Amino acid sequence: MEFIFDVGGMTCAACSARVEKVVRQLSGVRNADVNLLTGKLYVTVDDENILMQIVSAVEHAGYTVAYRQKKECKQACNDPQHLKMRKRLFASAAFLLVLMYFTMGHMIGLPLPMWYHGFYGALLQLVLTVPILCLNRSYFVKGFQSLCNRAPNMDSLIAVGAGAAILYSIVNLIKIGCHGVVLDLYFESAATILTLITLGKYLEMRAKRKTTNAIEQLMDLTPKTAVVIRNGIELTVALDKVSVGDVVVVRSGGSVPVDGVVISGSGSVDQSALTGESVPVEVFVQGVVSAGTILTEGYLEIQAQRVGADTALSQIIRLVEQASGSKAPIARLADKIAGVFVPVVMAISLGTFLVWIIAGMSFSFSLTSAIAVLVISCPCALGLATPVAIMVATGTGARMGILFKSAQALEQLHNVDTVVFDKTGTLTLGKPTVTDILPSGVSEDDLLNIAATLESKSEHPFAKAIMQKAQSYVLSEAKDFQTLPGKGISAIVEKKRYFAGNDVLMKEIGAQIPDLKLHKRSGNTPLYFATEDGMYLGAIIVCDVLKPDAKDAVCALYNASMNVVMLTGDNEETASAIAQAAGIKQVIAGVLPTQKASVIRKLQQDGRKVLMVGDGINDAPALVTADVGAAIGTGTDIAMESADVVLMSSNLIAVSYAVALSKATIKNIRQNLFWAFFYNCLAIPIACGVLYPAFGIQLSPMLGAAAMSFSSVFVVTNALRLRFFSQKKVPMEDKTMETVIYVEGMMCMHCKARVESVCKAVEGVAEAVVDLEAKSVTITGNASAASIKKAIADAGYQVIG
Repeated sequence: MEFIFDVGGMTCAACSARVEKVVRQLSGVRNADVNLLTGKLYVTVDDENILMQIVSAVEHAGYTVAYRQKKECKQACNDPQHLKMRKRLFASAAFLLVLMYFTMGHMIGLPLPMWYHGFYGALLQLVLTVPILCLNRSYFVKGFQSLCNRAPNMDSLIAVGAGAAILYSIVNLIKIGCHGVVLDLYFESAATILTLITLGKYLEMRAKRKTTNAIEQLMDLTPKTAVVIRNGIELTVALDKVSVGDVVVVRSGGSVPVDGVVISGSGSVDQSALTGESVPVEVFVQGVVSAGTILTEGYLEIQAQRVGADTALSQIIRLVEQASGSKAPIARLADKIAGVFVPVVMAISLGTFLVWIIAGMSFSFSLTSAIAVLVISCPCALGLATPVAIMVATGTGARMGILFKSAQALEQLHNVDTVVFDKTGTLTLGKPTVTDILPSGVSEDDLLNIAATLESKSEHPFAKAIMQKAQSYVLSEAKDFQTLPGKGISAIVEKKRYFAGNDVLMKEIGAQIPDLKLHKRSGNTPLYFATEDGMYLGAIIVCDVLKPDAKDAVCALYNASMNVVMLTGDNEETASAIAQAAGIKQVIAGVLPTQKASVIRKLQQDGRKVLMVGDGINDAPALVTADVGAAIGTGTDIAMESADVVLMSSNLIAVSYAVALSKATIKNIRQNLFWAFFYNCLAIPIACGVLYPAFGIQLSPMLGAAAMSFSSVFVVTNALRLRFFSQKKVPMEDKTMETVIYVEGMMCMHCKARVESVCKAVEGVAEAVVDLEAKSVTITGNASAASIKKAIADAGYQVIG
């Protein structure tokens, strides 16, 4: 079981490392990951009775905690905290400005009161500093609490640094009052450090809020109320009062509140928020709609099938939250460093102080360098480098209809060098049509009747095509129906067993089938029919059309230096025809569903990193076996547990978008990690004073605090650039399309000339070449397929594929 804990008080990577450590030490905890960005702890446990132990362990470590089950969705940002931080910042800045007027105003010629000197001036500085200390007391409370728990964090660095400056200044204040001497004071330094840190935290919080916009926008898609029909009366009720089976009314411009089936009305539904497709979809009675979609035009009465947390939208939000909360392998190095970062920095700070004292420098100089080391070090940047990029990338992916189930999937995808596509329902539409009926020894009607009776109990897309063709027939009953995986089906019809399937099945039962090479070459699939005694009855030719964007998707992957493979159970000739139309160079045909995983393993053994793209049903073993599995969804089919990535739309171009987004994300994470490491490696030595012997430069703690604050803001801001990732950044090939159209009825050279002529007359066609033997016309140009088909049909010929 997995639970999400909301942990309060975490300020840096050292905090998250501490929380993970204390939770993982508990018996019964299988895994624990902290997302510093959202303040959430994701824990996998064997028994939920351990939850209170987890709460106790986290609280004992110095943090507040509350848990909820993973299936719950909550708002990602905390506006009250944001407002509280802003008020604290403004109040601190107001007192700091007054303090800076008295301590540094004279440097730019500002007039000071006559009484501002000696003890009274020092006392005024303390009086102006105290409100800033009170406003920002949380740094001291949490910092010293963490020190007491032997788990120092960023607050500890701030508390020790600012606290040392305050204590040193108070001691000097007492000496000034007692002896009237002139001594250094660091009240303005401590006040500036606290105010700048708060400014950095405020800017960081604002930037973090932007990273959660995608989840917030998804949450806002579903309306708060719904119009339901009860007892013949329309009632407006709260969304949580809608139950499965209720009839919900949606009017033009309204948002669909539930997942359900249309029982009355029709209209255009904008599904872009779920699938990334901008073109509205026409829905009619028996059509399926999802919560969060918009009815742009029309009127619908919908019978609710899934409500609340069970809707597709809620599942999408959970997937995005899950991916945002998971930890990418690339973050492990930063986690290890963060676990020891703060103690090491404190040791360096102490060493800096002792070295300068031993070197003969003043106490004031040595303390300034030690404080600078403490306040310039930034464990926050290390902790935020990965989660902010993951959060923004998963949100961006969701906006494009690409759902990453984990950060691991998002990271692994950038290593992929081979993309394997399933054919049926993935490369093709999965909605085949019957193009030819070729009986042998029986009439065409008898063959179609037998075929439809056999296929009536099958869920295969080809079966639906045959049923559509025979919808006017009165069918017999099929008994003892059997599915023969990778081969076909069998059933008893009127006391006689019949078989339907591919040539492998026909050979097994001893049926002699004719050579249908022409139909196979056309990309069609012949389904053979025979009796159990091997009597061949004929074939029905079914064509599954290639998806419109398949060729563009394959082209984009080749341009990104990917290997592309088509994996199918079809025979070699049919598979080759589809692959050629899609532009795929490598085909692995004749593979049974149970063998697909073995093919993936073989590719991996050859050193390839494989992305498997399938429909998530019979491709499940292959999806699990691949380095990354991507399932093609339809907007509601997102519960594909076998896949690492879910593509909400059926558009294949989303595959190249997902790969490109993964590469952009990993590049961004590496930039963030480089900056975090580079910043600390460069800043800490400068704060120690390595430039002082040669150049006389000593870093001011105030400058160190400013640099520390803005280093975190830099990391978050850099990650936010992923929000502007677009499809335009995916490499595409800009060239004239070549389309092959198969035409029935062309018999002679006159037909050839006629078809070529009418095709060339279509706007956008550059060339048209007819192949009489293949019964095809190859079109070169950018004309729409619909306009070409219409021209051919108007000329008296039939387009079959």
